[in-house]
Amino acid sequence: MGIIERIKEIEAEMARTQKNKATEYHLGQLKAKIAKLRTQLLEPPKGSSGGGDGFEVTKYGHGRVALIGFPSVGKSTLLTMLTGTHSEAASYEFTTLTCIPGVIRYNDTKIQLLDLPGIIEGASEGKGRGRQVIAVAKSSDLVLMVLDASKSEGHRQILTKELEAVGLRLNKRPPQIYFKKKKTGGISFNTTAPLTRIDEKLCYQILHEYKIHNAEVLFREDATVDDFIDVIEGNRKYIKCVYVYNKIDVVGIDDVDRLARQPNSIVISCNLKLNLDRLLARMWDEMGLVRVYTKPQGQQPDFDEPFVLSADRGGCTVEDFCNHVHKTLVKDMKYALVWGTSARHYPQHCGLSHRLEDEDVVQIVKKKEREEGGRGRFKTHSNAPARIADREKKAPLKQ
Repeated sequence: MGIIERIKEIEAEMARTQKNKATEYHLGQLKAKIAKLRTQLLEPPKGSSGGGDGFEVTKYGHGRVALIGFPSVGKSTLLTMLTGTHSEAASYEFTTLTCIPGVIRYNDTKIQLLDLPGIIEGASEGKGRGRQVIAVAKSSDLVLMVLDASKSEGHRQILTKELEAVGLRLNKRPPQIYFKKKKTGGISFNTTAPLTRIDEKLCYQILHEYKIHNAEVLFREDATVDDFIDVIEGNRKYIKCVYVYNKIDVVGIDDVDRLARQPNSIVISCNLKLNLDRLLARMWDEMGLVRVYTKPQGQQPDFDEPFVLSADRGGCTVEDFCNHVHKTLVKDMKYALVWGTSARHYPQHCGLSHRLEDEDVVQIVKKKEREEGGRGRFKTHSNAPARIADREKKAPLKQ
């Protein structure tokens, strides 16, 4: 029996099992088995030299955004309108067969936009180049899930389920669970918050399913069984997602209003060029890019080419900015002068841990190189001989 058949058999058993107090331990073990099998499904086959024929797309710019959706929902048209890069668009499905990159120039930054082939139900199992598409999505900073406003609401759930099956967690944060394997000592279980959806016995059973008998576990929040399994697996990617409903020009105003009010959603029309500016602004807010301008000492700030930082790519502190400029700048820095919304007064003397905000101006003040032994009366040692007898005697004063 193959891995996919075993996953389907366990899912059928979970559907048959009633959910109550008596069966929650059994369901927890089944969830752990499915997670292990899906991890095996994503691994390359034994004896293979590489990871397969994926999409070779070099990272470019200050951020990467992936377009994911079913065939013929307007992904290629959206890429052409936002970036100017030509992507073949036609009235039949699967027009795009490979990954086509484009670059959005917005707010003095360059954002790479990837038009990926349409994925279908069962993409997590490898249908329709689904694995390659999802692998590119994992390397992105933001996912734009393009949906057809005239189609059923089930498309959103199907795509979310396919992405979660391969370890992508959309619009979620990592669970506050500390987990560390040990060589000896058994399982140490602690919690700092009351647990209502999982208990110690269920954690032990899940760990035994993974053949882990020595570990340290600490729950800092009321997490679920799925959160605990994600922490054990350790290969989950938490990524932001915006649901883009295209083709709003073919539905009624009531449907547009309902779709626009859903969380993490935005409505557009590529045909009539509606709401594309709002989409760019929403992308900018979700990616959290921070532009930092430099100011040389005694000169005006340079507002032509900013340094772009983000929390997902290194961080937004003064130390991260110094590493972005040059790796040796952190050791040479004495303090930083900061102008902008992150400063309490202008300029503010800041250290390495100060968090920068968008459009801040930074001037790095370096340490002065001290002369060997100091200068003048601050000399640490004299050039005269050590013994007094060897020193040159001064001429007597004239009377």
